Amino acid sequence: MAPLKKGSREKQKHLQPLLISNVNDLPEDQRQRLENSWAGVFYREFFCRIREDTFAVLYADVPSRPNTAVNVLLGLETLKAGYGWSDEELYDHFCFDLQVRYALGYRDLHEEGLELRTLYNFRRRLSQYNQEHGVNLVTQAFEDITDQQLVALKVQTSIQRMDSTQIASNILDMSRLQLLVEGIQRLWCVLSEAEQQAYQDWLGEYVKSSSGQYVYRVKGKEATAAHTLQVGQAIYRLLAETKSAYEQTPTYQVLARLLRENFNLSETAIEVKPNEEIGAGCLQSLDDLEATFRRKGPAEFKGYVANLAQTCDPHNPLQLITKVQVAPNNVDDADLLAQAVPDLKARTGLKTLYADGAYGSPAADEQLNEHQVELFQTGLRGAAPAADKLSLSQFTFTTTDKGKPITITCPNGQEVLVEPGRTTGYIARFDPLVCQTCPFGLQNRCRATPGKKDPSFKLSFTQHEVNWARRRKRFESTHHPGKNPRSAVEAAVRAIKHPFPAGQLPVRGLFRATCILVASAAMANIRSIWRFKHQKPDQKQQQAESTAFSFLSIRSFFQCFSVRVSCFSC
Repeated sequence: MAPLKKGSREKQKHLQPLLISNVNDLPEDQRQRLENSWAGVFYREFFCRIREDTFAVLYADVPSRPNTAVNVLLGLETLKAGYGWSDEELYDHFCFDLQVRYALGYRDLHEEGLELRTLYNFRRRLSQYNQEHGVNLVTQAFEDITDQQLVALKVQTSIQRMDSTQIASNILDMSRLQLLVEGIQRLWCVLSEAEQQAYQDWLGEYVKSSSGQYVYRVKGKEATAAHTLQVGQAIYRLLAETKSAYEQTPTYQVLARLLRENFNLSETAIEVKPNEEIGAGCLQSLDDLEATFRRKGPAEFKGYVANLAQTCDPHNPLQLITKVQVAPNNVDDADLLAQAVPDLKARTGLKTLYADGAYGSPAADEQLNEHQVELFQTGLRGAAPAADKLSLSQFTFTTTDKGKPITITCPNGQEVLVEPGRTTGYIARFDPLVCQTCPFGLQNRCRATPGKKDPSFKLSFTQHEVNWARRRKRFESTHHPGKNPRSAVEAAVRAIKHPFPAGQLPVRGLFRATCILVASAAMANIRSIWRFKHQKPDQKQQQAESTAFSFLSIRSFFQCFSVRVSCFSC
């Protein structure tokens, strides 16, 4: 070691034992900085709001060894998802990161530690409870904590926005042929040694190497449907010969599912299904039985869809995610909206929802009408009405508070009562004397036509058509580029996906995917709260005024097109 220069000193303080053992022992400026950091916000706005009794169902009532506090375990899961840490990284941060320990309520640096197996057991209990009762306690806790945050921070919730995003499962992308061979190999592994010997002659080529190597060899010979058929025949025979012994095993059932989804079966023959006949819900991986396939534009996805709702009242300086749904990615966005509306109405008093064109459907309309929620869309499904004919959106309705039509007024100003149809839908009967002189009728543009026996001009329509017309009218009236509040929800979507590179989760299965995405949303809310609390008062006011101004032109339409008993154009 080179000698020290004159005037220099050796650094030897690291050899002295630490005197600081408690957060309160930190210098005042450091302690204040810690309290005002994200860790302090996490502790106050998330950790302290966890109701541990929610998770009491996971533990026995009999006396036993004390468990690690549930709020610590849930906090760790949230931090892991929010930062995209592995379990090892999470453990290191818990042990050595002062901010993480502060966020989890640890003030004494010598407090109890944690073993990763404790976290694994917690996850196992959560999964078990979800399987048995159909209840995700992590989602339940997130919604409860968020509801507390909304009240405490005075966030207005009557106006919200919604969007969805594709999430990839942590699975290997396999071809159909490789998936089938992999299924054979997995069942092969559970067979007895005697059975393997008996089936070696006709299964040997599929099990002598990995499924990927098998496909590589076959592709060298230009793989065709004939190879797939050959594998299908082997699966059919294998299932038949092992049915009595293995029918109840998960491995057998998965292979049987592969056979049903990829082949047309009859008593005498087996045929390969064309690609176009294979449904989006078919098995994509033997390691994730719930992941599905979806094509969106030119891109293909294997995994799940995450759908989220976020507040967007223009007077809010702070917006929070209020709901996260995760489903196989072949579930329609409109179905997710229909599922979400009752809960959002009950929890947040939702009145107005902004979404894109994918959220319209009869099921969604039914829930929106039932709970008196207006849906404003940035686009609409289906073709636009013909230009040479009047659209139902050009008529005016009065409705009940459930959206049922009472009266209808035509573009020429004639108002009549709406009658129930003979079987389904509704009928409006217009005065023929007025209709015969109507300019729209003379131009052959009117939808109403005279009856064979009844001289009245009749117009028939369904509730679905009324709902669609309402959506179209609201879209046409409120669609102003750059002023729709729905677009800002993209930032929330990016926030919950940011910890996962390329939008691929580090987990498999619907339950685990839901837990990690809900936890990521909770962390996204914490970051939003932290930014909000660190804004200066004048910045908050400026932001609120700017947001309110951008909404002004849109909010002017709210009263004009109310779903309630008042008139609105359809």
